[in-house]
Amino acid sequence: MLGLLGVALIALGGMGAGAILERDPLLAQVGLSWLRYGHGHDLASMVLYLGLGLVIWAWVRLGRLVRWGEIGDFAVLVAVTVWTLPLLFAPPLFSKDIYSYLAQGQLALTGYDPYVVGPSVLQSTLSENVSWVWQHTPAPYGPLFILVAKAIVWVTNASVILGVVAMRLALAGGLVLLCWALPGLSRHLGGKSAIALWLVAANPLLLIHLVGGAHNDLLMIGLMAAGVLLVLDRRHVLGFVLLALAFSVKATAIVIVPFLVWIWAARLEGDKRAQFRKALLPGLVAFLGTFAVCTLVAGVSLGWIPALRSSSMIINWLSIPSAVGDFVRMVVNWFVYVDGGIFIGVARALGSVVLIWIAYTQWWAARDGDVRDGIRRGTLTMLAVALLSPATLPWYFSWPLALAAGFAWSTGALVTMTVASVFLLLVTFPNGDTALYSWGYLFFALMVSVLAARSLVKPDPFGLSTRYE
Repeated sequence: MLGLLGVALIALGGMGAGAILERDPLLAQVGLSWLRYGHGHDLASMVLYLGLGLVIWAWVRLGRLVRWGEIGDFAVLVAVTVWTLPLLFAPPLFSKDIYSYLAQGQLALTGYDPYVVGPSVLQSTLSENVSWVWQHTPAPYGPLFILVAKAIVWVTNASVILGVVAMRLALAGGLVLLCWALPGLSRHLGGKSAIALWLVAANPLLLIHLVGGAHNDLLMIGLMAAGVLLVLDRRHVLGFVLLALAFSVKATAIVIVPFLVWIWAARLEGDKRAQFRKALLPGLVAFLGTFAVCTLVAGVSLGWIPALRSSSMIINWLSIPSAVGDFVRMVVNWFVYVDGGIFIGVARALGSVVLIWIAYTQWWAARDGDVRDGIRRGTLTMLAVALLSPATLPWYFSWPLALAAGFAWSTGALVTMTVASVFLLLVTFPNGDTALYSWGYLFFALMVSVLAARSLVKPDPFGLSTRYE
């Protein structure tokens, strides 16, 4: 109930402080347009942040009960369901990406190639709400997601508000798949299913950013987790089909696939090379066949793959190469002015080399096909992708977390993940702007994160109550 109150306040505050429409007919009709400006906006922001605090508090309290073994999977799933429902109908929160998704669907529906042109060519209600950063940028998403976006725009007749709700409902299928897969992954990887569900499905980072922010990463990680579970359950072909569907939403899902080939191969007869061939060939057929069907049905090309480079427009210090390049630029410019793009470009190139090296060494080290070792190394590689990509956004860390949650977690690791989750939740402002360079605000966010983590293991972190003496 505490979490439900929190998400309700977030949804209410989001009406004025979220990633709202340029022109919101719904707010105008009910006489709440004042929430978007001046003191009204300040009030909406206060309500939203109060809701965030309550959700974080509820999540930490739920985590204590899970750690103490007082509740199990069912209770966590009830919390996830209750906390999710208000977010499905809230205004977009902490991101305007959903407007890009809908505009890309409208591009495909009206005959444009979303992998060639950006939303600006539409001059529509949908495109006017797309962030200026992405107005001229082709879609970097796979054919399945373009097909979903196209269908939603058609069903909702290009309505922005109905489109937001419909897109959220479609993406919530990823959350359902995730909740189904996590107990099975825990069974294979040695963890506790209730911990896994709490750590991922109930995590405010995932709920607020992936459900409230309506990012297609939610659908991708749901399909990916389900596909990995099917492979571990020896339903290899079907697992690779789901992994291809995940890749057809967002390319990141492909990172775990080579590690699963080793796991499949280890279960087959013959020497190492024969095992690898016997797993690789049907795996490729299932994966590439599914991807080809998605591409043909969507009626698009492979143009989304080169469009992946568009994310390099984002520069922030969550990406290690971007952080290093920007820091070197700053130091050099203390003495002599040099175009900062040079340092960013070199650092990102070095980061790509390091990433390739990590991916190859981890994959080769997993060649024995041990399930836990293979998934662990695949998860580390996915974490490296999030950290070493040219651009990193807070919710990218949900990629490795969706797989890592199935392992056994020590208390220290859970505390660390609590700090990271809460901090990453807070480093974006509700309207979608980054807070990564607002240092005073970041210090406050870090203090909140540390308090949340301390509260996970110490119910009375300030020693104010006699109840725990």
